[in-house]
Amino acid sequence: MAAFDINAETLNTTAEQIRSADGQVRAYVVDVTNADQVEKSVARVREESGRIGGVFNVAGGSGRKYGDGPAHECTIEGWTDTLQLNLTSAFLVGKYALESMMQNQSGVIINLASVLGIVGNADFATHAYAASKGAIISLSRAMAVYYAPYHIRVNVIAPGLIDTVMSQRAQQNEHIMSMLTTLQPLTGGLGLPEDVAAAAAYLMSDDAKFVTGIVLPVDGGWLAQ
Repeated sequence: MAAFDINAETLNTTAEQIRSADGQVRAYVVDVTNADQVEKSVARVREESGRIGGVFNVAGGSGRKYGDGPAHECTIEGWTDTLQLNLTSAFLVGKYALESMMQNQSGVIINLASVLGIVGNADFATHAYAASKGAIISLSRAMAVYYAPYHIRVNVIAPGLIDTVMSQRAQQNEHIMSMLTTLQPLTGGLGLPEDVAAAAAYLMSDDAKFVTGIVLPVDGGWLAQ
């Protein structure tokens, strides 16, 4: 397994968690919005591992610090940087991993979107973020059809509100937290990172060998309403 992260500290923490669970991982400090860095790092992984069998694109985050918000307030920097962070990163890693997958006539790509890439919500008014997550879905579906003859599967996970560092702002908003009984009625609370990881493990496994081009909500019932 290989892990990419621009932040060496969080990368090392992730790697240690994997190793403590008896996993093996090579850690690479990579800016996944930088095409040159991604190309070289993917080539290095391929050289060291022999092949690339699967990719889970989870890099991304809120664009508020760049100026994301409602469209009329979103800054140009907020728009471009958020799409770079959430969309371009997934495109680049997929682009350079596909060469190995096509040669091997097999592979799996999972891209992380969001329920906000499917439905609007006035309380989550970050429109560049929503656009980036919606585009991930469109990109993934197009890729799923194109690369199916190479036996490469491409799927999407669309989480609801999950208990992560990125959701801290929402967790501190009493109004949003009070809405969870309606938004995510299955538990009335936040989802867990393990919920998303379990969905990814399924889509990456042979149990999903006949599954491609889907958007799998992990949202406690948000999209069912």
